[in-house]
Amino acid sequence: MKRILFIITLFSIQSLYSQTIIHRDAAIEQMVSEVSADNLEQYVRNLAAFKTRHTLSADADDKGIFASQKYVLSLFKSFEADAGGRLSSEIDRFIIEADGRRIQTDSELGNIMATLKGTDPNDDRIFLISAHIDSRALDVMDTEIDAPGANDDGSGVAAVIELARIMSKKSFPATIIFVIVSGEEQGLKGAAYLAEKAKKENWNLVAMLNNDMLGNSHSSQTNINDNTRVRIFSEGVPMAETEQMTAIRRYTNAENDSKSRQLARYMKEVGERYVDQLEVKLIYRNDRFLRGGDHTPFAREGFTAIRVTEMNENYYYQHENVRVEDGQQYGDLPEFVDYEYIRKNAAMNLASLASLASAPSEPQMVGIDVRRLSNTSTLRWDAPAIGKAKGYYVLMRETDSSMWEKKFYTEDMELTIPYSKDNYFFAVQAVGENGHESMAIFPQPITR
Repeated sequence: MKRILFIITLFSIQSLYSQTIIHRDAAIEQMVSEVSADNLEQYVRNLAAFKTRHTLSADADDKGIFASQKYVLSLFKSFEADAGGRLSSEIDRFIIEADGRRIQTDSELGNIMATLKGTDPNDDRIFLISAHIDSRALDVMDTEIDAPGANDDGSGVAAVIELARIMSKKSFPATIIFVIVSGEEQGLKGAAYLAEKAKKENWNLVAMLNNDMLGNSHSSQTNINDNTRVRIFSEGVPMAETEQMTAIRRYTNAENDSKSRQLARYMKEVGERYVDQLEVKLIYRNDRFLRGGDHTPFAREGFTAIRVTEMNENYYYQHENVRVEDGQQYGDLPEFVDYEYIRKNAAMNLASLASLASAPSEPQMVGIDVRRLSNTSTLRWDAPAIGKAKGYYVLMRETDSSMWEKKFYTEDMELTIPYSKDNYFFAVQAVGENGHESMAIFPQPITR
């Protein structure tokens, strides 16, 4: 067995005492620098100008969801010229049946899809980033009242558009889909349709990044003004957990190591590596109380999915009628959006997506040897199914720590380290020729 080549101790980039050198890939760093707050503001203001984007709003030339969908599609189409034939855009329309709640009659909905085809014909992986185009006011069934939806979720839509503009000019071995769903406010309808489609068609969907409300930096109740932190929500125990998965999780105590948690950790590490003055906060629940997001239908279908959202919400602007009452302005208007904050949050998504889509797939058959008592830990794995790994990181953290704290690099398929398996959690990442890391895989016990 080869010796460990080196050990990296991980610190938060914000730490004044960190001695870690942060290595940024030049191509990703360049893409991050191209994210434009001015572009984001223009997208948001144009979306708000449609007055309402209610899922069930009437078809009109300058108002409603159909007009706004045509606008987004035109932007995606405009990016195709610089994509070398790899970007294709469409509105995937479907019929949603009446549910007796927020869909009163069978209705046509549509998801705007821009697919950036991967360059490796042997790589069938798909990475999906989404936001929802529909908006609402106080009455979720009011299809006529002004509902500008600047932040909810014009901010997320703007971020996805800007990423499509920048990333479509580049090549990635895996496929990236930029999707703007509809029907979120009516019960996650567009996302549920797409998740069911992905499941039925056996997409190799590795990760789904849902971006919903990225632009508010001023809290309504605590008077906090902060655009330096963003939240990522991720499920702990998977919604689609099988009995076998449950048994392994209980044996290994892996309640905090679902694939969604690993994705969230990955985005925190990579996002903070490339985006200055932004701290990614990991929230250990699937979503907020009394609300839902488009990542949830994907989690229910067994896919790895997370939600990115602003740190501080302002309830004067969210799901409210546009009005002034007792001197307080209500309504989700463009003037209340922090466009520099969207820029940083969009850039964090871009760095994560680009890194994931450039890396090999995860190592296979990752296991930890539990057949004997020992104060060392031995992990074994197989090579990734897709892409070539030049080496691997074995990750380690204290059991009460949220983030990986050490990385041990090796070019073998096995590594023994002088730390007890009883006292730490471990995982393994594949590292590509270009240095990009796959998502981490938590080991299963090797018992014989």
